Amino acid sequence: MYYLNISDSPIDVDALYQKLKDPQYGGIVTFVGTVRQWTGDIETRFIDYSAYHPMAEKQLEKLAAPIEAKGARVVIAHRTGHLDLTDEAVFVGVAAAHRGDAFRWCEYLIDTLKKEVPIWKKETDTDAVRWGD
Repeated sequence: MYYLNISDSPIDVDALYQKLKDPQYGGIVTFVGTVRQWTGDIETRFIDYSAYHPMAEKQLEKLAAPIEAKGARVVIAHRTGHLDLTDEAVFVGVAAAHRGDAFRWCEYLIDTLKKEVPIWKKETDTDAVRWGD
């Protein structure tokens, strides 16, 4: 059964990885997004994430359920609130019988999450405040 979490609490990468381990799966792929200092010439100081929780949770379920119906396991956690440089902002993990499926589904999940799930990023840089994905 998938595990989905949107919270102000720090992301425990090790604990989330453990949720993916199972003898039926031969491939586990994870993606961890952290707050980076530089995006091109823009220097980030910190980021604040916010979410519309009911809709975000529903959207995450729509993403996870079809992949789990194919026999995989999905774990997604996204942090909200204030994040400093190097803090984990998002964890996406997929366990599948074969690595190819795990890689493909993990990439699909993070790409689609960023496009469709109502989680907003307010980035405070050294020169401005920017809203983005």
